[in-house]
Amino acid sequence: MGGDLVLRGGRVIDPAENVDRIADVVIAGGRIAGLDADVPAGAETVDVSGAIVTPGLIDLHTHVYWGGTSLGVDPGAYALKSASTLLVDAGSAGPGNYRGFARHVIAPAFPRVLAYLHVSFAGIYAFSSRIMVGESHDMRLMAARDAAEVALEHADTVVGIKVRVGANASGPSGIAPLDVAMDVAAETGLPLMVHIDEPPPSYAEVVARLRPGDVLTHCFRPFPNAPVDGQGQIRPEILAARERGVLFDIAHGKGSFSWKSARAMLAKGFRPDVISSDVHALNIDGPVYDNLHVMTKFLALGWSLPEVVEAASAAPARALGLTEFGHLRAGAAGDVSVFREAGGPIELEDVRGDLVPFDRRLSPVGIAVGGEWRAA
Repeated sequence: MGGDLVLRGGRVIDPAENVDRIADVVIAGGRIAGLDADVPAGAETVDVSGAIVTPGLIDLHTHVYWGGTSLGVDPGAYALKSASTLLVDAGSAGPGNYRGFARHVIAPAFPRVLAYLHVSFAGIYAFSSRIMVGESHDMRLMAARDAAEVALEHADTVVGIKVRVGANASGPSGIAPLDVAMDVAAETGLPLMVHIDEPPPSYAEVVARLRPGDVLTHCFRPFPNAPVDGQGQIRPEILAARERGVLFDIAHGKGSFSWKSARAMLAKGFRPDVISSDVHALNIDGPVYDNLHVMTKFLALGWSLPEVVEAASAAPARALGLTEFGHLRAGAAGDVSVFREAGGPIELEDVRGDLVPFDRRLSPVGIAVGGEWRAA
């Protein structure tokens, strides 16, 4: 990827650089040349006046092994729908099928795709509207040696190790799959992303084990296993985890975001580190839709637009250690997202069916990846 492109006249919001103004974003040779910089001869020009232009949005929790898993969505279509330039797959594939994911989906995709490798041999292999088998129920599937080998073999695309625990994901295995995943993470030097659903194990038990840089995903899930107790107090293990550097990711999903938990956590001053979607085949038509929709929910919770953009661009880039992404400094990767703040009433639904009315929504215009532009 090495395009020359000018995105002209939009409202540029780059929280990492403290920028919020009308400007032209210039990309030369696939990299950011700067705001209002000299334009390369023959560069493609796109008029984005009236739109919002940001560093390429990064959806830290997606499922895009389309055709290889029942929960996968097409990464190209989803990237345009969500105005996201980098999609991070959260454990759809394990060591038994990651090579196919890398060759047939990651390599040819227009958006950039990275992945957390599942410690379960076949990843999330039985997740549909008719068949639902938790891949961590059977400890025989916890493939530590294979996961370490594949993670190191695919170091260019594997950014961490994924494990899912909870009554639905691990059932009789309880918290034991987390022990295996932590061993793999230590062996490979990679961070963990850990899913929780209903207990057991409890949210507190899981987060108490996590290390600095590990990601607790589904952090604002509803009762049972909510981050707050019945009196609205944040569980002390969560506060201790944040203090030592554990990261907290929204990952809305089909069952993992509630207005009640979000309001209670924000009222106590506890903000998520990252806003992500957990998009998959069972929620792309609601209640998730895409990460712009999830970002809209945080606008409805009182966040400013720059705060929402930061949580979906610079923050996930930091979590992944990607210094060339999440900002528009000269020399950065030429990845840019363009979307609009559209007026009009909307009802925003959480996973319990609770509705919050709002007066606007974020809608996609297009994305540039390495300076190559595609309209939504």
